[in-house]
Amino acid sequence: MKTTSIIAILAVIVLGGISAYTISPYLTNSTIDEALPENIITKKLSDDSNTSSNLGMTKQEDEKTMMMEEEAMMKDQDKTIAEKEMTNLMMFYNGDFVGVNDGIHNAEGKAKVIPLDDGTSILRLEDFESTNGPDLYVYLSTDEKASDYVNLGRLKANSGNQNYEIPEDVNLSKHKNVLIWCKAFGVLFGSAELHP
Repeated sequence: MKTTSIIAILAVIVLGGISAYTISPYLTNSTIDEALPENIITKKLSDDSNTSSNLGMTKQEDEKTMMMEEEAMMKDQDKTIAEKEMTNLMMFYNGDFVGVNDGIHNAEGKAKVIPLDDGTSILRLEDFESTNGPDLYVYLSTDEKASDYVNLGRLKANSGNQNYEIPEDVNLSKHKNVLIWCKAFGVLFGSAELHP
C-alpha cells in the first residue's frame, strides 16, 4: 500500500511539474523595444536643384533662374516631402503576421527584412504581439509546418519591436515564411509570409 502511495505522489509531482512548465508561460508576458540598428541602408535623397554660378549673370537673370528652380522643386514637392519624412528603409521583404487564433496560439504585427551596410540583413518584428508559450522560437521556413526552416533564435519577448540576425546564406525567396514556433510541442503560434 505504501508503494502505491509513493508512486501516486511521484506521479502527481511529475504531472504538476509538466503542467507548471506548460501553463506558466501563458500567465506571464514580456516586452522589448529594440531600436533599429544604426547601420541600416537608407535611400540617399538626391538634390535636384541645380545651383548655378552667379558669375556673369544680371540680377534679373539670377532671379529668373531662382524662380525656375523653385518651380521645379515645387513640382516634385509631394515626392520630396514624402521621401524626407519617411525613414526611407530599403526593405527587401515584408509581411503581416496571421495568428492561429485558436484561443491559445496567436501572433500579430509586422515582419520586415532590413539590409545593413555591412551586407547582412536583419528580420525585424514591429508592433509585434503574441500569446506567450513555452520554448518559442523565430523561424524562417519554406512553409507553415516548419518542414524546412532556419532557426533565428528564441523569441526575445512576446510583445514589442525586436531584431534577429539573418544568416548570409539564407535564400529569402525560398524561406519566405516567418514562424513563431513552439519547439517543445511543434506548434505554430503565427506566421507572416514575406513579399518583395
